[in-house]
Amino acid sequence: MSYAVNIHNELGDNKIGQRLSAIGEKTLSTIKAQPGSLSIALVDDSVIQDLNLRYRGFDWPTDVLAFHDGETDLESGVMYFGDVIISIPTARMQADSGGHSLESELALLTIHGVLHLMGYDHQQEEEAALMGDMQADILHQLGLEIAVPDLTL
Repeated sequence: MSYAVNIHNELGDNKIGQRLSAIGEKTLSTIKAQPGSLSIALVDDSVIQDLNLRYRGFDWPTDVLAFHDGETDLESGVMYFGDVIISIPTARMQADSGGHSLESELALLTIHGVLHLMGYDHQQEEEAALMGDMQADILHQLGLEIAVPDLTL
């Protein structure tokens, strides 16, 4: 399958952007998504807080937001899945409190956001268990053994 993951990186670290692109592609291939593309933006807390307020009504920063698109580009015929927005400061704080690297936390948040774009959710206990298991499986495939948060909360 063919996937394209575009990175918009305020970190300025090209290596992390390349790694997250590969993680996005791995997530899509693991769930056997149709060919398509998505974008991942690494931003600061003020940007994600503004988006969280504007689109969800919550006036605080969050770790990751996913905005599903699902439109097919008429010229290329490629499906655009949507956008994953990740807060670097919040990810750094969560990595520190979880005792793992920022790169591992960004991997988890990328997987989580891509799964949301593809229709997975954690509003119901059964859905949360499935999504948590999928995240753990993809992290394991990537050689990252970090604890996946309980999504049923």
